[in-house]
Amino acid sequence: MKRLWLVLLALLCLTGGALAESGEMPVPKFKDVSVHDPSVIRADDGTYYIFGSHMTAAKSADLIQWTMISRDAGSGCTLVENVQEQMKEALQYAKTTTFWAPDVQKLSDGRYYLYYCTCKGDSPLSMLGVAVSDSPEGPYENLGVFLKSGYAGYDANNLPNVVDPCVFFDKEGRLWMVYGSYSGGVYILEMNPDTGFPLENQGYGKKLLGKNHARIEGPYVLYSPDTDYYYLFLSFGGLNADDGYNVRVCRSRNPDGPYEDALGQQMIQCGGRPGTFFNDPDYEGYGVKLLGGYCFESIPSDTNQFRLAYRSPGHNSAYYDAETGRYFLIFHTRFAGSGESFKVRVHQMMMNEDGWPVVLPQRYAGETPDPVPAEKQTGLYKVILHERDINKTEHVSRLVTLNADGTVRGDLTGVWSCGADGVFHCELNGVSYTGCMTLALDSKEGVWVPCFTALDKTGAALWGSHAAHEE
Repeated sequence: MKRLWLVLLALLCLTGGALAESGEMPVPKFKDVSVHDPSVIRADDGTYYIFGSHMTAAKSADLIQWTMISRDAGSGCTLVENVQEQMKEALQYAKTTTFWAPDVQKLSDGRYYLYYCTCKGDSPLSMLGVAVSDSPEGPYENLGVFLKSGYAGYDANNLPNVVDPCVFFDKEGRLWMVYGSYSGGVYILEMNPDTGFPLENQGYGKKLLGKNHARIEGPYVLYSPDTDYYYLFLSFGGLNADDGYNVRVCRSRNPDGPYEDALGQQMIQCGGRPGTFFNDPDYEGYGVKLLGGYCFESIPSDTNQFRLAYRSPGHNSAYYDAETGRYFLIFHTRFAGSGESFKVRVHQMMMNEDGWPVVLPQRYAGETPDPVPAEKQTGLYKVILHERDINKTEHVSRLVTLNADGTVRGDLTGVWSCGADGVFHCELNGVSYTGCMTLALDSKEGVWVPCFTALDKTGAALWGSHAAHEE
């Protein structure tokens, strides 16, 4: 109860939101930013920072209101002084003037290390390097490059494109970097926590998955002390609005694998067939799909009838808050009808009974993952079936009613239950799901509603969000 009141007090101070229709929690005022491929770190003072492609960066005190601090790889870059000159070697090698997805990690000397990468784009001509600063906001001083790809004679079917770094500590305190995009797959290197560079004589490191130009990238590893698993998040598909980006996850007891999905499939087998290029059907059956493009369609009782459809959400990072035991997923997303513009979204995650993360269907608004009182669980829900496809258009919601007798009626039928601990089970059209139910904010309607999130045994996500106003 003390934790709940602290969260409520913080929200009231930080957002100044009005009380929700239910009178239970304030409705925060969101402040969005455009950071592509956001990688998150929390500084010692509690500030959250996200770093993205093109040297963009933003910060937030609460994961709700964000402020840009660096805007581009040219005159708007505040992270690195004279960035075009400092990182000249990497930029010239990749024949570019900009940067792809970075990562920042605080190492044993108390300083912040910025792992940056450059890529030509139409080939895996790429370079990866590191810079250091006493502050997460910089300025960062370049320490040099340590990995390159795409040179003459390079086997792009089996070797990695050296971009999209994620640097993390394992539970024993060893430092690792997972990286890779398309081309030959995703790899992992052990790093030196004192220098920030890879340990010697590893080459590209150990392959975890991917081959033959499979559209898989943006690896990010998060360790859970609750399950004792390392979770490898990935983005499948293409990043454009109509190209199917979606977030998937697999897991391992070891930071360097082997990783497997909910079906027990070994992710080292995940990739394209020889001679193929961007052939999605070869690998879309791998990984636990947490979310892809989606839309909670408006219903007559909604006060806001505009259509908000998410397209190609992906290239996520993730954060575990040891103080509260909460998990967060941070990603960028595009929207139907908005071209290639994008915004950052933060959703809270929870762990289901099978030890897999499940993502709350509504964006994070300060909620605590507390159980929903039984009398509020029933009623009309908008339900999303994310399936396991690389969906280039959004999956749209269907309507079901959770009845007090444990039955489900509507566009899908079956049974459901939710215990006092918030553990949610249902069977819809013969498919069983395991997950959680809690309150979350329907930000389009400005109303706190019960939501559920769950996975089936194959690794396909199910979302449900209670109608803000009963029809």
